[in-house]
Amino acid sequence: MANMRNIKNPLSAETVGLKALAYLAAAPDDFQRFLNLTGLETAAIRARAREPEFLAAVLDFLLSQERQLTAFCESEDMDPRQIHVACRTLGGAVAD
Repeated sequence: MANMRNIKNPLSAETVGLKALAYLAAAPDDFQRFLNLTGLETAAIRARAREPEFLAAVLDFLLSQERQLTAFCESEDMDPRQIHVACRTLGGAVAD
């Protein structure tokens, strides 16, 4: 399991966000729901993927979807708390 302290590093948090984005992109229904909620077009994702705020939004979305969060954490051998920390590190509004 990834070290919690490392997730507080912005680059590590961005990596978690990018992995979460890839995970969502591989699940068409979930990805479409994310696009619908954000109002983004698929074409805008590539440019926005470099923005910490966007990656925080991806993690916020994942945190609101328990089934997807659990599956993502299992696939990445992460604890859900690490997703909260990464989201907060990227500037997301995660409730404790």
